[in-house]
Amino acid sequence: MNKTADRIAAVAFLAVGALFMVESLRISKSAYGSAVGPNVFPFLLGLVLVLLSIKLLFETRNYSGATGEKPPRQYKKFLVIFIAAIFYAALLETVGYVITTFLFLVIGFQTMEKGALWKSIAIAAGFSLGVYGLYVKLLQGTLPSWPIWFQ
Repeated sequence: MNKTADRIAAVAFLAVGALFMVESLRISKSAYGSAVGPNVFPFLLGLVLVLLSIKLLFETRNYSGATGEKPPRQYKKFLVIFIAAIFYAALLETVGYVITTFLFLVIGFQTMEKGALWKSIAIAAGFSLGVYGLYVKLLQGTLPSWPIWFQ
């Protein structure tokens, strides 16, 4: 952990989160066919980013002295997750939210830490189905549904 880099990142993400919150207030409050307006998710994501940035700022106060050895860079893991994110964004509309989110999370979990495949599958399925159910069914928002070939 690098104290200076973490502080800079925390301040940068705090600014981005605050910008998300401010700009989301300029989006219309309602959308046709949805009880939740398009301004809700950007505002909540900005709020989460601000809160996590503040938490990181407080955590940097407790960092001990500098460690002598830097951890190796993990370019391969970054590249795998980056490519998976590109495919996630490209296939979201055609394949649907639940399937693409599930696959993206499983790939991400397995890239970061190999093993415990069933645990990764269970968490990814619970998250993708849970968010879809919460947002679409309970809050009556809209997300790309299941693909036509699956319905």
